[in-house]
Amino acid sequence: MELDLQPGQKLARGVARYLRSLGYASLEEFMPVRGLRVDVMALGPKGELWVIECKSSRADFQSDRKWQGYLEWCDRYFWAVDLEFPTDLLPEGTGLILADAYDAEIIRMALDDPLAPARRKKLTLKFARDAARRLHGLRDPGPGFANGQPNHSGEQATPKT
Repeated sequence: MELDLQPGQKLARGVARYLRSLGYASLEEFMPVRGLRVDVMALGPKGELWVIECKSSRADFQSDRKWQGYLEWCDRYFWAVDLEFPTDLLPEGTGLILADAYDAEIIRMALDDPLAPARRKKLTLKFARDAARRLHGLRDPGPGFANGQPNHSGEQATPKT
């Protein structure tokens, strides 16, 4: 069964596969804090947290006005792009990953800017809880979930008719 993925989602899939080969766990469409959603958040074997933004075109990159707000939520920040992307547009100091739908490779390592311990703990716990909720939602999309999202009110979710 082949999924109908958008170009950025294909890059995210290739990035996630690559990161898994490095010992990282990753979540797509992760919200470190309300109002910010990163394409891929990766948790490394030593607790390091990376943000990877997937850009499928020049227009996609140029329309991104929020990326600098992500810097305070990770140890390293990367762009993931395909071979056709004009990489000279990407800011210095950020990492570069070349990717396709099936794999990826780090071309330029991002600068290391370690998170404060309290923020690292908060993000690591949120990452773990979000991953567990997503897994549970796949196994049991019934009561407690509305439209695939957890119902935090404690009430039973009522299906839409």
